[in-house]
Amino acid sequence: MGVVNYEFETTSPISPARLFKAVTFEADKLFPKAAPHVVKSVELQGNGGPGTLVKINFAEGLPFQYVKHHVDAVDEANLSYSYSVIEGGPLGVKLEKISFDNKLVAAADEGTLVKSSMKFFTIGDSTFTEDEIKEQIQRMDGVYKAVEAYLVANPGVCN
Repeated sequence: MGVVNYEFETTSPISPARLFKAVTFEADKLFPKAAPHVVKSVELQGNGGPGTLVKINFAEGLPFQYVKHHVDAVDEANLSYSYSVIEGGPLGVKLEKISFDNKLVAAADEGTLVKSSMKFFTIGDSTFTEDEIKEQIQRMDGVYKAVEAYLVANPGVCN
């Protein structure tokens, strides 16, 4: 097994605290509303904190049926959260699991700078290229951009 590390940053017009709430504690309700073309439903086993299992079921016609996350850490005070993809999605042929450490910080424009540190754990001698990583990020980014748009259109949500 090998490990491929990748650092990624993106910005959001949503404030850090509001975005944090949306993607951690409200994701099960918000993702299917904001991105029904991608997320069919979200199932939680736990309270959203460390140890929680999150199963995201995808809409028909997408490359994957579902992905299951294990919440590793949630730090509300520092707006950081960590989770690992442990089942479904891109796992199986080349990847054993993917771990994410995310930190949300205030950006100059009152929005958020999202800093993500990712670890892709490969199976055996498999490799996982930067292009494959960027493809995974692009898939996730579609959901996050839909969540942003939903939050902009619904300013009372996740306050």
